[in-house]
Amino acid sequence: MKLTESKEIFNFCTPYIIAELGANHNGDMELAKKLIIQAKEAGADCVKFQSWSKDSVFSRKKYDDNYFIADDYRDRDDFTMEEIVEEYSISEEELLEMKSFAAEVGIDCSSTPFCRSEVDFLVDKLESPFIKVASMDLNNYPFLDYLARKGKPIIISTGLSELSEIDKAVKTIENAGNTDICILHCVSTYPPVDSDVHLNNIKTLQQAYPNYPIGFSDHTIGVEIPLASVAMGAAVIEKHFTLDKNMEGWDHKVSATQDEMQQIVSGAKRINDALGSFRISATESDEKKEEFRRSIVLTRPMKAGDTIALEDLEFKRPGTGIQPEFAEFIVGLTVNKDLPDDYILTKDDLS
Repeated sequence: MKLTESKEIFNFCTPYIIAELGANHNGDMELAKKLIIQAKEAGADCVKFQSWSKDSVFSRKKYDDNYFIADDYRDRDDFTMEEIVEEYSISEEELLEMKSFAAEVGIDCSSTPFCRSEVDFLVDKLESPFIKVASMDLNNYPFLDYLARKGKPIIISTGLSELSEIDKAVKTIENAGNTDICILHCVSTYPPVDSDVHLNNIKTLQQAYPNYPIGFSDHTIGVEIPLASVAMGAAVIEKHFTLDKNMEGWDHKVSATQDEMQQIVSGAKRINDALGSFRISATESDEKKEEFRRSIVLTRPMKAGDTIALEDLEFKRPGTGIQPEFAEFIVGLTVNKDLPDDYILTKDDLS
């Protein structure tokens, strides 16, 4: 699947690393620029924002309830939920500015839309290389149909979902004429306990959708779990990114710092290199084989014309002589010259 102009993704490729900025800019575009710079320095391939506005995600009732899912914001009296959502949103003008800045820095930039007008903006004005769909919209089939018809590659997260819902989402996108789909295994808990991550679901998705690259949207603490997903063949890794885990904001605590993102990027490349081929074959040079393998060696001195018995043979390094696998063919042959004890046999010594 061609995700961007310069990046083709497939299972078991070196994964495309998305630094999910989300709302970690806290509504401050100077902070957003610092995040973009550090993501690039860490080696990420892309920075991603979330294009929600005060009116595109939550209903009036949700604001009136004033209930935050994020623990750090629950029961706060210094602002309302509506106020913080508005403060942490990013405007179209700001997103255009961030896209331009990311281009200067040399890193891809995309975003997640939450309504049709945001889709239109990302496609027509931001010219996003791909569209990322949040887990909450996996069963929003009218929305999926709309964005699929835009013809952009789609990355879709699958948190909160059953396989039947994922299947319907994929079919909805396909039926709209779009087959540029990447599916991310995701657990929508911030953070999940390790036993709830179920990385084996990456294999399940690979088997269910063999024609599509499968990746991992990570909300765990640390670098171990996303790196493990590379060994499962993840084509994309999405990880929240922050300058400081202790900053005020929704997702900083479950985000990777620059150092952690560097570990993910370098570790992913190393793991992908180490995965290699599915075909079993020797990778060592002939010189290494000779050094580490054994040869057939005489256990006693022998005279020319002596017949070789099995008890006359031992097997020792280096492997420069006749290999042990040929011992059964050596037994019963005669030596054509006098040979000392502990001698490495060669074919020229035999009659």
